[in-house]
Amino acid sequence: MTSPERTEHLVLPGVLTAEQARATVNGILAGQREDGAIPWFRGHHLDPWDHTEAAMALDAAGEHEAAARAYEWLARHQNADGSWYAAYHDGDFEQITDRGRETNFSAYVAVGVWHHYLATGDDTFLDRMWPVVYAAVEFVLRLQQPGGQIGWKREEDGTVVNDALLTGSSSIHHALRCALAVAEQREEPQPDWELATGALAHAVRSHPERFLDKSRYSMDWYYPVLGGAVSGPEAKDRIESMWDDFVVPGLGVRCVLPNPWVTGGESCELALALWVMGESDRALEILQSIQHLRDEASGMYWTGYVFEGNRAVWPEELTTWTAGSLLLAVAALGGDEATTAVFGGERLPRGLAPDCCG
Repeated sequence: MTSPERTEHLVLPGVLTAEQARATVNGILAGQREDGAIPWFRGHHLDPWDHTEAAMALDAAGEHEAAARAYEWLARHQNADGSWYAAYHDGDFEQITDRGRETNFSAYVAVGVWHHYLATGDDTFLDRMWPVVYAAVEFVLRLQQPGGQIGWKREEDGTVVNDALLTGSSSIHHALRCALAVAEQREEPQPDWELATGALAHAVRSHPERFLDKSRYSMDWYYPVLGGAVSGPEAKDRIESMWDDFVVPGLGVRCVLPNPWVTGGESCELALALWVMGESDRALEILQSIQHLRDEASGMYWTGYVFEGNRAVWPEELTTWTAGSLLLAVAALGGDEATTAVFGGERLPRGLAPDCCG
């Protein structure tokens, strides 16, 4: 069980008390398997991105041993080409339920590994995970397109899907910067990664035509900011442009337009993006607005809520990754050093941007 001193920085007015924070962390720990795997919830599948997000939340709460076990699970299950499958069956993680290999899912290990290192200072862990991060990045960059964007995935038969997703590529941009930080810490420069990171950032900032149009989804709205490719006045303009479309006052953030459905994960990620922009007050308001999604009995959070018609929680799932996203947002607002360094990005390498539009 999580001790009180480990969650002091996770106390946030109107969002989490110390007791509530401990309950949420314990809820994620209860969902983690003995081998380190963190499925969405017991009986559901595991995907490597959400598994990593939950592990990061455990580190933010001081549960470093549990987080390390989560990364060891990733190391044991990495494919020979550096990827992971998109979904593993809970209860038998050798059973694969989706054999697609998504670039976004595979890249995110770099964010988690860097976050764990900053939280613990464990050089042995970083040495052990470096080959995992290196192989994952190499898998991802083999799918980078001439315009800088990253192809979405490899199909089960190995076919490359060259179409790129703005959300996924924005998340990969963040992951590449963290991977470069790992390489820098180990004094193993990766100039090809620097070029790839700069080209990807430029594509995200300046070439929306290189990505599939998923503008109905709130993630495509805020992820270029959260992933660090768009910043400053451009970030503020981007967020303001669709604020009234996606934000439902008092309830949270829509997942997709025009559906009357707010979701906890998207709301917490927007709060993180707002914090990155220096707008902590609005970030706090977003986090306060989704407290109706909290299940006090478990300390966990419902995935979403339908706010028109027969108003109801939907789906009826209390997910580790929703709780994880909330804890990470709270940790950032609370000044947790590792979390602010990873998402604030001031100390992350930026890569080398091309001058194709100069």
